[in-house]
Amino acid sequence: MAQLKKQLGLLDVFCVAAGAMISSGLFVLPALAYAKTGPAVVFSYVLAGILVFPAMLAKAELATAMPKAGGVYFFIERSMGTPLGAVGGFASWFSLSFKSSFALVGLGIFASLIYPGITETQTKLVAVGCCLFFMVVNLIGAKHTGRFQVGLVLSLIGILLFYVIRGFLLVQPQRFAPFAPHGLGSVFATAGLIFVSFGGLTKICCVSEEIENPGRNIPLGMFLAFSVVMLLYAAVVFVTVGLLDPVDLTNSRTPISDGANVSMGALGGLVLALAALLAFVSTANAGILTASRDAMAMSRDCLLPGFLQRTGAKSKTPHYSIIFTAGFMIIVILFLSLEDLVKTASTLKLLLFLFVNLSLIVMRESKIQSYRPKFRSPLYPWLHILGLFGYGFLVIEMGKLPLMITGSFIACAFIWYLVYARKKVSRRAALVHVIERVTARELVDTTLPEELREIIRERDEITEDRFDQLIRDCHILDIDGQKSAEDVFREVSTILAERLRSDEYVLFEKFLHRETEGGTVVQPGFAIPHIVVEGEHEFDVLLVRARDGITFRGASDPVKVMFVLAGSRDERNYHLRALMAIAQIAQEKGFEQRWLAARDAEGIRNLLLLSTRKRDTRP
Repeated sequence: MAQLKKQLGLLDVFCVAAGAMISSGLFVLPALAYAKTGPAVVFSYVLAGILVFPAMLAKAELATAMPKAGGVYFFIERSMGTPLGAVGGFASWFSLSFKSSFALVGLGIFASLIYPGITETQTKLVAVGCCLFFMVVNLIGAKHTGRFQVGLVLSLIGILLFYVIRGFLLVQPQRFAPFAPHGLGSVFATAGLIFVSFGGLTKICCVSEEIENPGRNIPLGMFLAFSVVMLLYAAVVFVTVGLLDPVDLTNSRTPISDGANVSMGALGGLVLALAALLAFVSTANAGILTASRDAMAMSRDCLLPGFLQRTGAKSKTPHYSIIFTAGFMIIVILFLSLEDLVKTASTLKLLLFLFVNLSLIVMRESKIQSYRPKFRSPLYPWLHILGLFGYGFLVIEMGKLPLMITGSFIACAFIWYLVYARKKVSRRAALVHVIERVTARELVDTTLPEELREIIRERDEITEDRFDQLIRDCHILDIDGQKSAEDVFREVSTILAERLRSDEYVLFEKFLHRETEGGTVVQPGFAIPHIVVEGEHEFDVLLVRARDGITFRGASDPVKVMFVLAGSRDERNYHLRALMAIAQIAQEKGFEQRWLAARDAEGIRNLLLLSTRKRDTRP
């Protein structure tokens, strides 16, 4: 499988997330929202930001647990299965591509302020040219895309801050009365309308595989982008409402530029028109960057043709996916009317937000040991259950046509899965683990836990040492009911005799003799029986879990965790190194609870392989 290069830092994460939010939601939508709400539109923007909060927290957790290309698609597919993954993948790619196309076409509204004579055809050609330019930037590499995005977004934020500071001095308080002429209900209804302004926040999850230190940079970058942009939205809208006459604001197609005309003259309006161009450009650039990773991730999982996952030898970017995404966007720009399709894309975005909250709940309740996010969403599960109801309500409120188109889209995605992908995919999702817990039936295999384990190894840059190899290959004995140490040693001796080509009676006697020399219970509930065996270069580990405990003579507490070591005399040095590794594992916070909670032997194995101990790379 082609691997992507980690090239994006915290500033890149912030700028991709922020740049994806600051576009039509700020430069076009305030006038329409004001017409429906009045000056209280400021609160509508804040409320819309609050509505996106559950999805942001859910995606931050899932992205730190599974920092893979495709983001939302990957979360949905691994948590709820390939059929819904196909719906989620196509919905994410579709909505990102259409919104990015819309951003490029939206350039025309503001380009007309700079070049009043520009025609609709010329506007589309400019949009196509920009699309091709961003395609080339993305093909060169994610690092260059990130740098380009950083320059765009920081310039944009700087211009908007200047507009806020300058305009605040000229705000006329009387323009805020009456504050909510259409009633408080309009504030909530308008929040649903402008909710999509924050939809770009979580695009960064699509490129999480290319982010350095994702456990820190993804949640921190998202929170910083969310905080800065929500404050910027509120401040810019507040100043614009205070600067413009209500009639002029209601009928404006370029409200922020009109506000700048009032506060800074014609030059100011021109500068804010330039800022709007930067905003649309940054949204389109981020859109190609992120949407192409959806196609790549689906190709990796055999839901799309295999060539879409190929990466460039030098750039390490999915060049075919980028070209495919840009080509689709050009078709949309040239031939399609975007009004209803953009609304449909917004409905799909809400559907994805609903799915991602459900994905978080499924992953948490699956109790898979190798699901280990670096960031955990607070107020689980109530905040996310509230998000499910909230997003469901907003989806219904989008209207009949978007719902019909969305329903048809979902049906087409299912048909694609049945016709193209069904026979090619055999993964089992986390939802099956939840069903297993509820029904107490063995339904699952180890595919997903092992995949999550490999993702975490890549995320945390874990280099396996000899002890990890021993744990991968060791036998794990899971004991039901309370037993004596002698009974357990008999079982252990039988297993090790076969693995070490030794006599089980001799091994059993060695274990008993070792206990008489000195107890191997190193702390309450934890024992490390260890013996020396004949031969050379022999060393093996056997793990024993006993939820009800093993009784050792002289030990007050029953043993529930047991690491059994058996090695030849020439392995004495490694014996000590193995004991150090076990000591580090045992000292990890919550180790015993996770040990006892592990679903099965593979859960125990994953627990040890994903420990944060310091690896010993000596031979």
